Amino acid sequence: MDYTIAAIDRALKLLEIVAENQNIGLSELARQTGTTKTLAFRMATTLEARGYLLKDPEERTYSLGYKPLYLGEQMQHRSPLVRIANPVLDDLSARTRENISLLVRDGLGTICVAIRQSPQPIRLYAELGRQGPLHVGGGPKLLLAFAPDDVQEKVLAGQLEAFTPSTIVDPKRLKALLKRIRAQGYNVSHGDLDPGAFSVAAPIRDHGGRVIASVSVAGPQSRLTRDLEQLYIRILVEAASEISTKLGWRALADTEELV
Repeated sequence: MDYTIAAIDRALKLLEIVAENQNIGLSELARQTGTTKTLAFRMATTLEARGYLLKDPEERTYSLGYKPLYLGEQMQHRSPLVRIANPVLDDLSARTRENISLLVRDGLGTICVAIRQSPQPIRLYAELGRQGPLHVGGGPKLLLAFAPDDVQEKVLAGQLEAFTPSTIVDPKRLKALLKRIRAQGYNVSHGDLDPGAFSVAAPIRDHGGRVIASVSVAGPQSRLTRDLEQLYIRILVEAASEISTKLGWRALADTEELV
């Protein structure tokens, strides 16, 4: 049964569109939400009244309000995953001096729910809340490798966008790689999402053993040596295991892996 409330679904879609298109006008909002200007105006006005949107009275455009910041702050403090992961992310950041990210899968994409920026002058672009596809990058491909079969099938059957010449867009090759990632328990990516960048990721499990997130280190390929790559694999796997254990997961050698 479909328990979706259409009005709420449309309002949340409008909110997400504004988040991606700051200072957007009403006509464009109506077009992108597939509604009339009257309905778009009513939804935007309601969200504005609740503090989720801000309206420029002169330009008559909309941008995000301050209430989403409150929700994000509450998530950072109250989410067991983020709360438990935070000190581990701090330690990884201090040890690697590269970007450290905590990603979760959201449908057929990913969301960054925690991040530590590299203190070095040359670093990769990274942003809290950033969304991305599942078929590229260290953390995303790892999450795809451990995702349910129906999720993998949808991604492999869809359009695999090429971000760089190193992006794998052949479903058969990607499927084989996902199998290898799953078997080895970590993923290393080289320049398939951002040119000249690397990413090493490991899976975080919940109390039932299901992979619910990835923790990764990423930076310019020019700073990555073979020895560093092996070091990052080891400390990322250890960090992911530490977070998983604190979430209640207990690894048993004779227990079949749950995903």
